[in-house]
Amino acid sequence: MLNLDHIDLTISGLQAHYRNGDFTPAQLVAALNAKADSLGDNPIWITRVSEAEIAQYLAYIDSQGQADLPLYGVPFAIKDNIDLAAIPTTAACKAFEFTPDDSATVVAHLIAAGAIPMGKTNMDQFATGLVGVRSPWGACRNALNSDIISGGSSSGSAVAVALGLASFSLGTDTAGSGRVPASLNNLVGLKPSRGLLSCHGVVPACKSLDCVSIFALNVDDANQVLDVATAHDRNDPFSRKAHFANGPRYYRAESQRRKIGVPDKASLEFFGSSEAESLFNHFVANTLSIDHDVVGVDFTPFLQAAKLLYEGPWVAERYLATLPLIDANPEALLPVINTIIGGGKHPRAADAFAAQYRLQALKAAADAVLADVDAVITPTNPRAYTIAEVEADPIALNSQMGYYTNFMNLLDYAALAIPVDFFANGVGFGVTLFHHAQRDKDLLSIAAQLQNRLAIPPGVATARLRCRGKPHLYRLQLGWIS
Repeated sequence: MLNLDHIDLTISGLQAHYRNGDFTPAQLVAALNAKADSLGDNPIWITRVSEAEIAQYLAYIDSQGQADLPLYGVPFAIKDNIDLAAIPTTAACKAFEFTPDDSATVVAHLIAAGAIPMGKTNMDQFATGLVGVRSPWGACRNALNSDIISGGSSSGSAVAVALGLASFSLGTDTAGSGRVPASLNNLVGLKPSRGLLSCHGVVPACKSLDCVSIFALNVDDANQVLDVATAHDRNDPFSRKAHFANGPRYYRAESQRRKIGVPDKASLEFFGSSEAESLFNHFVANTLSIDHDVVGVDFTPFLQAAKLLYEGPWVAERYLATLPLIDANPEALLPVINTIIGGGKHPRAADAFAAQYRLQALKAAADAVLADVDAVITPTNPRAYTIAEVEADPIALNSQMGYYTNFMNLLDYAALAIPVDFFANGVGFGVTLFHHAQRDKDLLSIAAQLQNRLAIPPGVATARLRCRGKPHLYRLQLGWIS
């Protein structure tokens, strides 16, 4: 059996291993399955793909060869509201379960490029949550500290990559579900511009806002998966064509100095976590400002737009997505999910139009802020709660986790979360870069520069293991703690 501790699971790392003949994709899959078997009771998966079912994917890549497949033999995980042919889709609700004949468009693109699906991952039920505890399969525990939330709703997808069970994974992101889990599990989380990755074959949360998101070990991997997965799809009425060219190079030279906005002090909110506040301020002062010009920006229109997502009529889309189940069998939903989605039955058409008018005004104001900067950077999440804290106050704390994320799809922006530090309890602390739709490559370029400067090992990092769970020792070794 392969020793996974000595295997580079990044896309480029795996391609080098395969070229060198270090092992075969079949051997890697067997080792990953054995590791998954050994991890105990953390409910990362809802359904794992059996070795017999994986055989068809291995046969396909063997017939094509490594040279013709950009993701040859790269294992990936799929959030269980995204279809994989012949494997059940549940959206974390057993009564909703069905088995699709075809894979979602985005999954089909990745498989055609040589990627190997390892299974369907746990999630907050019907993609309603940013905490990772709202599943009948159980709370998916953080990869770095089992007492802390993993972040949701794409919890299992993030944890699978962080624990080294897959090289990348697919999540979905309506209100931050592709970014909050990335931050807490020390990963890169790309929320592409709406419509670039097809949502055909994806169980919707809010159909007009949903994005398929990418969890990756580094920015280069996120970029490569984006290139493979991006394609206009006539089967998805919300699909749109990319206005940038695919390829390994980002749009701008990584050394270029940019003007980066950060929220003004009055807008920054950490809900009582002085540690999170210190981590963000340290990053801005000691990393971001080295290569870029940092300016404060008025964050008011972004925060006001964020409130519309749950206080406005968009919850009606979640209600539509769960029909007829929520009306015919509401007990099939978890109580907190039933409460949230059930509220979508009541908004009137007049409420929807009034909210659209308000959103349009806020977008004009927010766009004016973006016109003066190359990107805005915020904390990805304001703090890290324990599972027990969230279970005691599920709605309020979930809302707090989306403080910096809820507005993104409403305002039609691209966003990218990257890890920049660690909390004292060991879990990741990250920041998010965002700008207009179709600026995905610019964000990736800025993030690559930051990630190269920080040099934080991804996921459950070897540095963390060497330091016996004390990430601050790793920061001292690198010399980037004051």
